[in-house]
Amino acid sequence: MDRFNLAVIGATGAVGEIFLSILEERNFPLNKLRLCASERSLGKKIKFANEDHYIEPVTNELLSDCDFVFISASSEVSLDIAPRAAKLGSIAIDDSSAFRMNKTVPLVVPEVNSKDLDQHKGIVSIPNCSTTPLTMVLHELGKLAKINRVIVDTFQSVSGAGAGAVFELDSQNHAMYENSEIQTSIHPHRIAFNVIPQIDDFTESGYTNEEMKMINETKKILHRPDLNISATCVRVPVKIGHSEAVHIEFEQNIDIESAYSALSNAPGITLLDDTEKNHYPMPINCEHKDDVMVGRLRKDVSLPNGIVLWLSCDNLRKGAALNAIQIAESIIEKRLI
Repeated sequence: MDRFNLAVIGATGAVGEIFLSILEERNFPLNKLRLCASERSLGKKIKFANEDHYIEPVTNELLSDCDFVFISASSEVSLDIAPRAAKLGSIAIDDSSAFRMNKTVPLVVPEVNSKDLDQHKGIVSIPNCSTTPLTMVLHELGKLAKINRVIVDTFQSVSGAGAGAVFELDSQNHAMYENSEIQTSIHPHRIAFNVIPQIDDFTESGYTNEEMKMINETKKILHRPDLNISATCVRVPVKIGHSEAVHIEFEQNIDIESAYSALSNAPGITLLDDTEKNHYPMPINCEHKDDVMVGRLRKDVSLPNGIVLWLSCDNLRKGAALNAIQIAESIIEKRLI
């Protein structure tokens, strides 16, 4: 079996750390691993597969030495590194929003649109962590009948805003119990014991950038520019795990049994739906799990052709790191490298 050289840009971040753990779990055909992060992390030691690896700077020599370059950093970093990597013969798999809506860059969830990888030109984008589970569910249910409209409300954990947001939640929780001053820096308001109906900045339409990402990315991944979709994204005081309430209107009536069957046989999806036993997806049972968990599946009583469901997903795994590794695995399987 061929083995591949891989670089992780942002190796010390929350997604980078999960990426390395999944890389080892899945026995990725790795030949050489190079780790990079910000200047303040240069020289830091990270153990992988019982070997010490040291954080090094991103150079053209490093990029040209790699088959895959996984980037989990800011859009500014991605805009610099990804084109360089592609030009030097590597395949950049980018976790930022920098290239998601670029018409020449595939935006991929392997269970949904791996065929789009056939057209890659050295850069592949990973969707927003809330978009990925939504498209997986819509892809499967869309096989039953055409979907006309989707309304999705998200309940997103603080880790989606980075490690600093997790620390802020912990600090605020502690301050609340100690009745001491609350410090806020990452979120616009206190997140401890609160929910914030804003993720990212507001646009002129009144939607936030996060909501527009979900809308536009879903249309691109599903190849449905005509899809009517609306989103409201909410930050909740949970460390890991995004949840979503999804209302789907079909062109024709869909019975619940068919929807159950479609989702129960779908790759990357686990049904957790037994309301008599209070079994349904929650962040606490999706954490550290690869699959998107779906439950509370029911007919929408407000319209004849509607279905409502609830899902939860580990945003650091399938929402980011796992999806990236699956993209690399698909590229290898398709012999596109």
